[in-house]
Amino acid sequence: MMAKLHLATFRCDVTPPLGHPLCGGWIEPARGVDDPLWAVGVVLLGPAAPVVLCAVDWTGLRNEAHLAWRKALAKAAHTTPERVSVHCVHPHNTPFADTRAQQLLAEVNGPPLLDLAFFDRAVANCADAVRTALARTQSFTHIGIGQAKVEQVASNRRVLGPDGKIRFTRTSATRDPVARAEPEGLIDPYLKILAFFDGEKPLAALNYYATHPMSYYGDGRVSSDFAGLAREARAAEGERVFQCYFTGCAGNITAGKYNDGNKANRVVLRDRLLAGMRAAWKNLTRQPVDTWNWRTARLAFSPRREANFTKEGSRKILENPKASKAQRGNAALQLAWLERIGQPVELGCLEIGTASVLHLPGEAFIEYQLLAQQARKDRFVCVAAYGDGGMGYIPTDRAFLEGGYEPTVALAAPCEKLFSRAIIELLGGKKDS
Repeated sequence: MMAKLHLATFRCDVTPPLGHPLCGGWIEPARGVDDPLWAVGVVLLGPAAPVVLCAVDWTGLRNEAHLAWRKALAKAAHTTPERVSVHCVHPHNTPFADTRAQQLLAEVNGPPLLDLAFFDRAVANCADAVRTALARTQSFTHIGIGQAKVEQVASNRRVLGPDGKIRFTRTSATRDPVARAEPEGLIDPYLKILAFFDGEKPLAALNYYATHPMSYYGDGRVSSDFAGLAREARAAEGERVFQCYFTGCAGNITAGKYNDGNKANRVVLRDRLLAGMRAAWKNLTRQPVDTWNWRTARLAFSPRREANFTKEGSRKILENPKASKAQRGNAALQLAWLERIGQPVELGCLEIGTASVLHLPGEAFIEYQLLAQQARKDRFVCVAAYGDGGMGYIPTDRAFLEGGYEPTVALAAPCEKLFSRAIIELLGGKKDS
């Protein structure tokens, strides 16, 4: 006899206090709050130990900080950390957490990256939200899957010149009209939804879309930006369905073609994403389910060998009081990553009905999301990236030859073959020859 399936939903306010560092301390600290930040997620209960899926309105969670969040939610949900997947939505006027990097900065009186006491409170409060949610679970009998194109939001930020090298890097706010005039480039234009139903009653919707979710940042105004605002607006609409939003493989994807940094564009981008959410919901098709499966894979990344990525080079920058805040922060993050090398990063996959939801680390390039969809054309593949961000960007191997921003700060050595194989094997698929 199949186990009955249940779902619990949870939300927790994770807004930092005024004065807290934003985006790792590289930009203005929190001077005010335009809208609160949330940790939002679901707990699935059924055929095996519970699975927890959580999205946090922060820039990133790296290394021990990511593991601490997973351990706390696992304890709260009576499961194991391997069955907890925590991701960041990745807006930049928000906290960026690496507890070891903060300890390294504190040892040399460096610029702060994270308030450790605030981090501990946020994790504890999120765990409490999970415990509370488990007291009011709801049974579910069906899932719904649907997708729709999002118009004029995502664009590839790596624009190549005729020599095959990067000509333009379109940041989230790109003011150069020549760069904005270039084609969208390689993106995944679809927003996808995995929804849960009890009969015909909708219970929760998990949204997946790949773009850096920033309109503007650096002014000290805390905000979940246009992706978080679209999620909140959608949750308040007629169906009143619980909404969760995951950012896909957006390492090389921004809104830069459609955004010049004008503050009015935050609402414009919010509404375009919101229109995609509404359209995908209208396209939902329901199917009965009586089980689900959770699989994991462990992947060991290799360190980069260039001099400025070594422990010695990073330590020298960290201890240099004349180096910039960003340089010292990056050095601390590199050291935290190098200390962690040898401890594999975990990937996860939820398989339910005809849907497969891939849970990936880091700022992976869009090519990996498209690879996953290609590997399992027979299934509805959703991708959540920005899990454990210890390695930072995960570019394609070719990107290291093309140049540009992302390969200059990626902390892992080129790993396309290794990462691609792990994705395909986790999905149980096979790449077309």
